[in-house]
Amino acid sequence: MKYQIVGKNVEITDEIYNALVKKLTRMNKYFVINDDVTCRAVVSAYRNSTVKVEVMIFTHMMDFRAEVSAASIYDAADDAIDKLERQMRKLKTRLDRSHKQSLAESIALENFESTAQENADGEVVRMKEIYLEPMQLEEAILRMEALSHDFFLYLDEEDNRISVVYCRKDGGYGIIQAENKVK
Repeated sequence: MKYQIVGKNVEITDEIYNALVKKLTRMNKYFVINDDVTCRAVVSAYRNSTVKVEVMIFTHMMDFRAEVSAASIYDAADDAIDKLERQMRKLKTRLDRSHKQSLAESIALENFESTAQENADGEVVRMKEIYLEPMQLEEAILRMEALSHDFFLYLDEEDNRISVVYCRKDGGYGIIQAENKVK
């Protein structure tokens, strides 16, 4: 696994780097370790003496992400790794229950193309183009939760409509579907 540790408003010393890499190696047991797996940790320090650690793991099948704020870098890193482990256990349980062995194979990063653009007014900060794969609602929810996002755009395989699944504030999920079908 490749490790990238980046500091924002904080200098990443050798001691911090080595401690974070040591903590992040706990994640090795969940992946087939090769150069395709990259782990990036972004450490941000704020004026109110809090530290935010954001850990992202990029594989060729799926991305995982956790973000935690705490009083120290080490506490935030531990909490972020715990959060990632919970996400992976939840994903494994869902895969085992649904007997979908090919789900992980269908999540390919080459379908995503990201470009950064900025308008003169500063309105559009980022534009992302994605290829919508047909999938069932359960698979879309699984991918949304693995990415720790509040919504996920997908092509519904039952009725061939562009759909958005999102997390509701009162719990549960909501779905927004386009009225017109994709041809």
